[in-house]
Order: sequence, then C-alpha cells, then structure tokens
Amino acid sequence: MFAVIRSGGKQYKVAKDDVITVEKLAYEAGASVEIDDVLMVGGEAGTKVGTPVLAGALVKAEVVEQTRGPKIIIFKKKRRQNYRRKNGHRQDLTVLRITDIVSA
Repeated sequence: MFAVIRSGGKQYKVAKDDVITVEKLAYEAGASVEIDDVLMVGGEAGTKVGTPVLAGALVKAEVVEQTRGPKIIIFKKKRRQNYRRKNGHRQDLTVLRITDIVSA
C-alpha cells in the first residue's frame, strides 16, 4: 500500500517503513506525527484519489531527527557594474519514518 502526501508545499509518495526528508515540522525527535493531507491512496484494492484530499485518510509517521540540508550558495553578479553579492542558505529539515497508512 502506498500514499501520496503533501508537506511543505511538496508531494511525496510514501509506503510503510519509508524514510523521507521533509521541510521542518515542529516536533521533537521520537515524536509521533499524523499527516492528514493525503492526496491519494493505492494498494491491492485499487486506487482512491482525493479532490484535493481524501477525507478520513491518514498517514502516521515517527520523527527520526531534526537536521539541516546542504549549504546552497547564492551568487549574484552584474558584469561591468562592480555588483557582487554572495549569500548562503541551509534549509531546516525533518526526517520521518512512515509507520502506518490508514485508508478512508
């Protein structure tokens, strides 16, 4: 059984025991999370698609850790104008382990 969930403006296809990295969620490591923003559930019995979300469908996950992504360098330059700007960014991330998928 698999599900398509939405978290942080992105969509993720998940199955039981998958480990995914999503944008930061406000939970401590070891906490249990219920994601009710389920767009689609598929499995042996067929596929159910929401409009846009499935009512009653739920994905349960466990927070493995809070981490940070790789450093991204932002460099802006306009030639012959002596304009250079260098900036860096590291995104805060949450690592989730999917424990259960509850279909509607």
